[in-house]
Amino acid sequence: MFRLAFSRSATAARAAATYIRPTSLSPRVSLQLRHESTQASDERKKALEARDDLQRDWDAKEITYEELKPKTLQPSPDKYLIDVREPDEVVQGSIPSAVNLPLSVLSNALQLPPAEFKEKFGFEKPRPNQEVIFYCRSGKRSTTAADVAKRNGYTNILNYKGSWLEWIEREGKKPTA
Repeated sequence: MFRLAFSRSATAARAAATYIRPTSLSPRVSLQLRHESTQASDERKKALEARDDLQRDWDAKEITYEELKPKTLQPSPDKYLIDVREPDEVVQGSIPSAVNLPLSVLSNALQLPPAEFKEKFGFEKPRPNQEVIFYCRSGKRSTTAADVAKRNGYTNILNYKGSWLEWIEREGKKPTA
């Protein structure tokens, strides 16, 4: 068996040759590296905050029956009332002037080009700053829809939390079978 031995001074010399001491850098280089590191850190922090803001649970402003009713009597192409229930639920009835865009396809639909959106859903794609009101059966899916719209860049979102159940109660109607 062979034994290889190094003197302490040879080992120390080799270690010193591979280790770069911070003091060996000029103060100017050291400050520049620190500045670039801080700047990258700040940019990363801002990017993470922006991502967190998009992922944060968010509640759209709620609209009441009394506020919604006049909008249904005078529909406008600048404002959409969107029913996010599935088509088999919409056959029970819907709020006047509403268009159907099921929650199950909402996220993908909002990413479509306007022409493709219109061809697929039969109405113009809402603009990001256009007033959009969501409703569903009981208010849970409309809350999710508002969050989906926000994450897709929409800014003027309202949620009719009373939704279809409150509407038919207030209107004194019974859903059709």
